[in-house]
Amino acid sequence: MIKKISKNQVLDRIRFENPWWVDGHIEDDYNQMPRRLYFDLFKPLVYEREIRRAVVLMGPRRVGKTVMLFHLVEDLIQNGVNPKKIIFITIENPIYNNIPLEQLFSYAKEATGLKDKEDWHIIYDEIQYCRDWEVHLKSLVDSYRKDKFIVSGSAAAALKFASTESGAGRFTDFLLPPLTFNEYISLKGLDRIITTTKLKWKEHITEFYTSSHLDELNKHFLDYINFGGYPEVIFSEKIQANPGRYIRQDIVDKVLLRDLPSLYGISDTRELNSLFTTIAYNSGGEFSLETLSKQSQVPKNTLKKYIEYLEAAYLIKQVRRIDQSGKRFKRDNFFKIYLTNPSLRSALFSPMSTTDEMMGNMVETAIFAQWMHRDWFTPWYARWTGGEVDMIGLSDSTLKPIWALEIKWSNRYFDKPNALKSLYKFCNETHLNNPIVTTIDKEGEKEFKGINIQFLPSSSYAYTVGKNTLEKKKNM
Repeated sequence: MIKKISKNQVLDRIRFENPWWVDGHIEDDYNQMPRRLYFDLFKPLVYEREIRRAVVLMGPRRVGKTVMLFHLVEDLIQNGVNPKKIIFITIENPIYNNIPLEQLFSYAKEATGLKDKEDWHIIYDEIQYCRDWEVHLKSLVDSYRKDKFIVSGSAAAALKFASTESGAGRFTDFLLPPLTFNEYISLKGLDRIITTTKLKWKEHITEFYTSSHLDELNKHFLDYINFGGYPEVIFSEKIQANPGRYIRQDIVDKVLLRDLPSLYGISDTRELNSLFTTIAYNSGGEFSLETLSKQSQVPKNTLKKYIEYLEAAYLIKQVRRIDQSGKRFKRDNFFKIYLTNPSLRSALFSPMSTTDEMMGNMVETAIFAQWMHRDWFTPWYARWTGGEVDMIGLSDSTLKPIWALEIKWSNRYFDKPNALKSLYKFCNETHLNNPIVTTIDKEGEKEFKGINIQFLPSSSYAYTVGKNTLEKKKNM
């Protein structure tokens, strides 16, 4: 005879998951973990009560979503919310199998012993394990108008897809990406090595972040490239000693073998794995569907779909190209693909040294990863016969280039700016005068053939983009 899980067992489990009902605070382990800088952007969405919406915290695996939710619990308690009115339920626990969200909410209220009808905060972690979660969540938001629902899930593709389709007007999505270099420095408590300086860019004086200890900043930049995307990894020497095992198994394999196949009905996961491995090894490289198909052994007609899936899972980002005069191509035959976080490559293959032949590509990937946090901005690159510029910003209104960036892991061009022939050609044809070129540790402005080039260390530049992105998001 098959025994069913009893209601009392469910209530006991819910009580176990909510120790603050007794202690009045979250467990010390979580309390001592530093908060991600993104927490300050996430928190206001939860405190917003005027607009009746559930908050959907989504993002790739292992970026710290569950820890952020525990930090949220502590913040609510510190701001006067009754600890017993904050409910946390981990949906993936097998004990909750086939119990609807509303029933779980009802059980949880019963487990607290409180009779209050409203003003509850309900957190469902790993929501993707609940079938048709978006339909149930929408119903909860409509039915319990004085309560706040917060959910999270790792299958970013699945969550985005479902919340967009079914949650129109009822859900507020919040994407938690891998760490920026700025967050990495902050979490490691290294803000002391950062200094601010003023520099002239595009006729304006702007604030820029650099370091009086560039050697130390570069050492941490290399660590960021190798291990820096995931909070758990940056604090664990054990994981860093074998990043492949942790990141590959827990982040890559689960997405490629479980999340994406279940969402999109992919039957041949070997093809998907082969494609992702090819892209990861060549992050920052230019591809066409033909070359990518040959390299990965994946048929062209399947390739486009797989690229879409990998983008939806926040593992890669496709970047489109323009020509030397800043115009888009009529046919998009070529494109670049970047990993959303450089440490994915180190985990799949091996950690890098500063002299590794692929270091330039990974510095480029790391800098692109900072820009990818700007969901309002689409980067481009320029490529034509005999020339290329790594990153271009286009005006939203005119679609014309407004700035250009050349990413180098070398000091050579600081000493020989005349070697930047492609950049000069592009700037002359598009009437740009303030391109940026990154270096290892040289900084300063140089004028060549009427064009003012701003040279900045790659690590300082990456830090600045990440820091300014968060500041902009706070002010939006």
